[in-house]
Amino acid sequence: MIKEYKGYLFKDREISWMLFNERVLQEAENITTPILERLKFLAIFSSNNDEFFRVRVASIRRLQKLSKKPISSTQFSPDDVLSEIQRIALIQQDKFNKTYNSILKELALKNIFITNENELTVEQKETVKEYFKKDVLPYLFPVIIDELKNTPHLRDRSIYLAVRMSDSKNNIKPKHAIIEIPSSPLKRFYILPKTDDGKTFIMFLDDVIRNSLNRIFSIFDYDTYEAYTIKITRDAEFTLDETDDYKEGLLLKIQKSLKQRSMGIPTRFIFDSSMPKTVQDLLVDKLQLRSVNMLAGGRYHNFKDFMDFPKVGESGDNYFPLIPIPMKDLDTAKTIFDVIDQKDFLLNHPYQSFDYLIRMLREAAIDPKVQAIKITLYRVAKYSNVVNALINAIKNGKKVTVLMELQARFDEESNIYWTTQLQEAGARVFFGKPGQKVHCKLCVIYRNEDGKVKRYAHLSTGNYNGETARLYCDHGLFTKDERITNDMEKLLDTLFQVPRKHKFDHLLVAPDYMAKQFLDFIDVEIKNSKEGKPAYIIAKMNSLVEDNLVKKLYDASKAGVKIDLIVRGTCSVVPGVVNLSENIRVISILDRLLEHARVYIFGNAGNEKIYLASADWMSRNFYNRIECAFPIYSESIKQEIRDIINIQLADNTKSRLIDRDYDNKFVSNGNPKVRAQDSTYDYLKTKYIK
Repeated sequence: MIKEYKGYLFKDREISWMLFNERVLQEAENITTPILERLKFLAIFSSNNDEFFRVRVASIRRLQKLSKKPISSTQFSPDDVLSEIQRIALIQQDKFNKTYNSILKELALKNIFITNENELTVEQKETVKEYFKKDVLPYLFPVIIDELKNTPHLRDRSIYLAVRMSDSKNNIKPKHAIIEIPSSPLKRFYILPKTDDGKTFIMFLDDVIRNSLNRIFSIFDYDTYEAYTIKITRDAEFTLDETDDYKEGLLLKIQKSLKQRSMGIPTRFIFDSSMPKTVQDLLVDKLQLRSVNMLAGGRYHNFKDFMDFPKVGESGDNYFPLIPIPMKDLDTAKTIFDVIDQKDFLLNHPYQSFDYLIRMLREAAIDPKVQAIKITLYRVAKYSNVVNALINAIKNGKKVTVLMELQARFDEESNIYWTTQLQEAGARVFFGKPGQKVHCKLCVIYRNEDGKVKRYAHLSTGNYNGETARLYCDHGLFTKDERITNDMEKLLDTLFQVPRKHKFDHLLVAPDYMAKQFLDFIDVEIKNSKEGKPAYIIAKMNSLVEDNLVKKLYDASKAGVKIDLIVRGTCSVVPGVVNLSENIRVISILDRLLEHARVYIFGNAGNEKIYLASADWMSRNFYNRIECAFPIYSESIKQEIRDIINIQLADNTKSRLIDRDYDNKFVSNGNPKVRAQDSTYDYLKTKYIK
């Protein structure tokens, strides 16, 4: 779906996102991907889809109720978008099922079998029944729905068995029940004892339950049981009441709103395609599902659970682990402050360890010269060494001030937990405000040196989260450059003191300045091109959908500016259109690690500007979030970033061309094979291991 507005072309953001998720599915389809990693890509696809329907589709449905018209001239109507989403979802579901069945066949060749209750031997059946009786049955609480007057509440992200009980002699009227599959606290997969011939059999918890339905419903006189997996996806948005001057406090409001999310309106109903129409109709009626996306799927749902698939198979069935590359200067320094005092350092995660940041915080906690730490936290790990280091700093008498963003979607509960821990330890904890999330990632450590307070800083494109830092490709900068730390002080003043506008000389800060500054940078490239000077833009981000930036890129292309875009997800730009975007090339890299860094490079007539950021080119980042893009001034670091970006631009193994045809074709050329993530790892090893 591509719409023209005043001579500019715009891809629909929702459909573009679905094509991104199809690239995830491609990695599961790819037979060169290790077999157990293919299962994980199915899990990622499934998890992504859940969030898409919980957030984006739910949002479109709300718009649909308000109006049949699009909310802007560059978008399609809600009806048109929902119709196309349903069409693509059905196609992708079919691809998903075929891919899963293909993987099952390949696993069987390795003597790994995902079996069900109908394929068990007599001995295996007894083993499974014993496991069910001892470990599963205590967690099962069925609901009989036939005569139920009130709508039973099915939890979002949970899976259920819809059970039909009948009598083979037809003497008793059938009954129907719903049972939640207790994937938590239990595991979704059960491994049976290995057979004498070395075969491994694995069962879904769903089938463990199916194997003993007669035991669950023994109170009734039925002899035939059928069970079909179902799942409901709910609207994940919640609203904050902005009245009464927040007398309750933002923390309490969000805690209340999380309960509201659990009762969100259904947006999608997934069911086993083999389910009889009579059972489907009964569920639609009893669960009030008449106006949601209906998606007939396979026997199993919640494939996100494959992220925790049992560790079976051989070493080559998974990706080999990437051992973090050591940074000698940091490793051999007496304190990390000693080396940052001499020069800036760039960390490239996960190729280089996130633990260098933990070390900085740990040393700050016990360093008698350190007086205070200020930090912004957006998504905090379930077990957070960052927060533990901050708490330790408090115990050692340091002043710790934290901006905890409570509105980080789906991480609210974790962030609330760590907020409580920090407050109880004695930290000053501030929150963002409704409608304006704090998304920038900043940390400043104040150190007394020779009677003067010096600031040591860390800025990042990714979250202060040690778990995701092992999977997400991000950049972090250690610096004490006063050009940057002075601006950081102004930004932190805005966050922690009475909000007021500051003029920033080096940082690009949203929501007040960033969008205009990026537009100005593009205008400079347009001017340089018209004057015959070299002009180019290289931008890497997760999403590019902001209308004014899209139009400005088209203007730059028409002026002859060469533009290379690396966009992982949603992209509204349509490249390669004559007299509009023929100078724009867009690729998307999808591989074993998640490309998460935002990098913005402008030719600037030979004096190249490079900025790293946490912000994508989206309206929400520019106008509804506090964001920060930071410049790179070190020439050696600029070269390192440029080298990594050049490797990514040369990728012809895991990069896809993003064009107007939505076909996700892999980049193919006659050049030597380049796989960006492998090549980046090799590049950094060569540079740092001597």
